[in-house]
Amino acid sequence: MSSERTTGSIPRTDPPPAADETTMLRSFVDFYRATIQRQCAGLTVQQLRTPHPPSTMTLAGMLKHLAYVEDVWFSVRLRGNDPAPPWDTVDWSADRDWDWNSALTDTPEQLTALFDDAVAASERILDEVVAGGLDQEVARRPAHAGHGGAVTLRWILVHMVEEYSRHAGHADLLREALDGATDL
Repeated sequence: MSSERTTGSIPRTDPPPAADETTMLRSFVDFYRATIQRQCAGLTVQQLRTPHPPSTMTLAGMLKHLAYVEDVWFSVRLRGNDPAPPWDTVDWSADRDWDWNSALTDTPEQLTALFDDAVAASERILDEVVAGGLDQEVARRPAHAGHGGAVTLRWILVHMVEEYSRHAGHADLLREALDGATDL
């Protein structure tokens, strides 16, 4: 039995049962990234914008949110870069859920490109910094109180597994409600 399952053109490889810590963490992040992509694949604009009440969460919003999360944790926090477009011009004080809300006017192609570009940028950064080890600290510490003290690359990768796996569960429910698809 192959460890790679494919839905459409989106491959997803199971994380290895044994590997070094860096490989294991990156494999789980990659697995859940692909899970989100598979949940959104082949849907219409309307389907991507459809919430499952009482929640207002949509798959469109989820894709844009996760693109934002990629940029914040890998580029802004880990490397110390300024936010990439479109995040660099957002007035977060006017709409703290801008990523979720603004996605409702984006096309599937725009959302997919934004997500794919953010993941590719994160992967380039990881490839550049991973030799420094998982204990390296971020260049910019998060400002909010829940993240006092040092944040390391290890913490970011564990957090990304948590972020993606939580949203993959949401995506499972949203996709099944849309068209009955399961086990993506």
